[in-house]
Amino acid sequence: MNKTSTIATVSALFALSPFALGCDYPQRADIPNGGTASKDDMLAGQSSVKAYMAAMDEYLRCIEQQEKDLLAEMTDISEDERANRNAALTKKHNAAVEEMELIAARFNEEVRAYKAKAE
Repeated sequence: MNKTSTIATVSALFALSPFALGCDYPQRADIPNGGTASKDDMLAGQSSVKAYMAAMDEYLRCIEQQEKDLLAEMTDISEDERANRNAALTKKHNAAVEEMELIAARFNEEVRAYKAKAE
C-alpha cells in the first residue's frame, strides 16, 4: 500500500468512526434452564431470544452498510485490499450467524427439557 492510499484509508476510518460505534454486538439472550424454569421464565426466555435475534439482524445490516459506506469513501483501494476486507466482513457475518444458530439450538433444547418436565 502506498502512502497516499494509507492516508486515504486512515482518513476514511476517522471520518466514519461514528458508524463503527453504531454496530454494537448484541448481548446474548438470557436462556432459562428448562428443567427448573416456570412457564413465565420460559416465556421471558423466548422474548429474550427473539429480541437477541432481532438485534443480531440489525448488527448484520449495520456491519454490511458500514463496510459499503467505508468502501465508497476509499477511492484508492487495491483489489487485494478489497478482497481482504470482503473476507473479513464475511468472517464477521458468518460468526454472528453461527452464534444465532447456537442460541436458537440451545433455547430449543431448554424448551424440550421444559416440556419433558411437564409430562
